[in-house]
Amino acid sequence: MGYIDLRYEPGDDIICSFFLEPNKISLRQAADQLAAESSIGTWTKLEISKRIYDMRARIFSIDKNIVKIAYPSKLFEPGNMPQILSSVAGNIFGMRILKNLRLEDIAFPESIAKSFLGPRYGISGVRKALGIRERPLIGTIIKPKIGLDSRNHAKVAYEAWVGGLDLVKCDENLTNQRFNRFKENVKETLKMLEKAEKKTGEKKLYVPNVTAETKEMVKRARFVKSQGGNCVMIDVITTGWSALQTLRNEDLGLIIHAHRAGHGMFTRGKHGMSMLTIAKISRLIGVDQIHIGTANVGKMESGEHETQRINSFLKEKWFNIKPVFSIASGGLHAGSVPKLVKLLGKDIIIQAGGGVHGLGTKAGAASMRQAVDAVVKGVTLREYAKTHKELRIAINKWGTVE
Repeated sequence: MGYIDLRYEPGDDIICSFFLEPNKISLRQAADQLAAESSIGTWTKLEISKRIYDMRARIFSIDKNIVKIAYPSKLFEPGNMPQILSSVAGNIFGMRILKNLRLEDIAFPESIAKSFLGPRYGISGVRKALGIRERPLIGTIIKPKIGLDSRNHAKVAYEAWVGGLDLVKCDENLTNQRFNRFKENVKETLKMLEKAEKKTGEKKLYVPNVTAETKEMVKRARFVKSQGGNCVMIDVITTGWSALQTLRNEDLGLIIHAHRAGHGMFTRGKHGMSMLTIAKISRLIGVDQIHIGTANVGKMESGEHETQRINSFLKEKWFNIKPVFSIASGGLHAGSVPKLVKLLGKDIIIQAGGGVHGLGTKAGAASMRQAVDAVVKGVTLREYAKTHKELRIAINKWGTVE
């Protein structure tokens, strides 16, 4: 039984691109065993019917260490991401014959893609909710990320909103701790959101982190909805794909903000899964915005080419699945804005934590808004800073990213 068929033309298949480094056997042998283990085969020879043999995975391309495998869609349960990934990204990562294995890319056929809801809002829906047509959205993460009580947390959010930001969110590790209970946090912060909207005349987003055990997570999301909130955040890696899909399938009318905390366990190095793959799965299940890195502009490792590729995918036409916002976050400040927009375009969310609060929340927020306004107007930051105090202070403190 062989799995290599370089003449095969994929059709109704899930296509996976793997980076593969074999261990003590040839690349072709390793690829053949990988395809067997992830579809209908095992470690020894089996007598199987033609019907089952026709369901095998087929290796249709081998280019240096990149191996492309087509898996017939009949191998998978529609709408079941855990089952899909248990097949194409399961046992194979523990095989002794493989020194390194990385799932670089995954492509879903229409028959599988349409079995998921995809984003409810996407870029156009989020823009409509905020009344912002073209410019990048700007946000912050409450800092210090943990330790503030609910009222002080809400006060920081208010200062950020009235300073000019569109979005304020919790960080990945703030949920329902003793010093800041979830329900009190949501109530207090949404009060400040309403106050900020009245003061500024602008719509704002608050993004509380509902990450928890799945049933509790849904309860928290429903509570946000009951309090008039319109957005929630979920840590998609640590909660898992089932939890994300449960939240999306509840269809609560909430914008879903996806944090990628923990992705580096899989995405860094030669063994694991690419961030592009994570972004594709997240968009398919139904997030409206997702962290993708900063193209090495900020503090988090994320290559420029890779980040641009992910960003491009999130915007492109993909069956009935809406385009979603890319989120750039991690070590950013006003001086980062022009380079980010140049690399990723205007359909992004730029989030600065320390780059806002390090100047004093309201002043830092103003500096970010001024930087975005400058880019939209086609004016350099240093020129715009001559008449905008907060921006001037920010670039004098942190400089600009060239």
